[in-house]
Amino acid sequence: MSKFQGVIVPIVTPFNRDDAQTINYEAGEKLVEKIIAAGADGIFTFGSNGEFFVCTPEEKIAFSKFVIEKVNGRVPVYVGTGACSTREAIEMSKQAEAIGADALSVINPYFMGISDDQLKNYFTMVAESVKIPVMLYNIPKCTGKNIAPEVVAELAKVDNVKGVKDSSGNLENLQGYIDAAKGNDVDVLVGSDGKISAAHAMGAAGAVAGTANLITDVVVNLWRALEAGDAAEAERLQAEIEPIRDVLHLGSTPQTLKRSLELAGYEVGPARFPVTEVADGIDEKCIAMLDHYGIAHK
Repeated sequence: MSKFQGVIVPIVTPFNRDDAQTINYEAGEKLVEKIIAAGADGIFTFGSNGEFFVCTPEEKIAFSKFVIEKVNGRVPVYVGTGACSTREAIEMSKQAEAIGADALSVINPYFMGISDDQLKNYFTMVAESVKIPVMLYNIPKCTGKNIAPEVVAELAKVDNVKGVKDSSGNLENLQGYIDAAKGNDVDVLVGSDGKISAAHAMGAAGAVAGTANLITDVVVNLWRALEAGDAAEAERLQAEIEPIRDVLHLGSTPQTLKRSLELAGYEVGPARFPVTEVADGIDEKCIAMLDHYGIAHK
């Protein structure tokens, strides 16, 4: 069995409000402790909510190493190492393995259009460069390319490709992944927080849930209710994710999520430029959302 199961939190990368927007390690430790205390099954550095796209390779390795050390084996730590360049993705993956990552999340190359054969070659080369498990990360709205279920079916035969995360929001695509994973030791995870219950019913092994940075307990309890077969409680908790999702849609990823965490006392700072501070009037909506969850705020 692989380690891609349960509620995995793609932790935001905390930044200071200094000129260089440097990483705030103290805030990172506080957030890690909050997430673990609430029962999450894993922490994932440098996913989309972790702003991997505006961080240097050195920053990614340094902060991931810090998180791995602070977590100290209590839950698995996954590190995002994908890149447009296969060479960079391989180098990042090797470094993440060396600092003790339990597994890797690898996004497909973005900006350029590549063929399915090129995509398979990219993932295969990255996976074969390390010994730890690799999770494919599909988010076509950002990469411009959906990883086809047929591609997943072939990559599932690569020894250490052990998971695939689908953030397409397309349940038909997710079902294609679940079908492709059958007979292979590959877990399928959902990356769309509004569809966790639907994904679980289809056979997904877990959820990579950005909302769980803030409402960790809600998402963890949702997954536990689903696993226990408590349909009524699961339906209630799935609906409870909507208020934060409404706020997250008011800005660029992870602009309003980080602001909500700040207002709740976690000094994660702003999103990194070119994303700016939240617009006028957003704080009030964030505070109303925090009030809904009974979360104390500034």
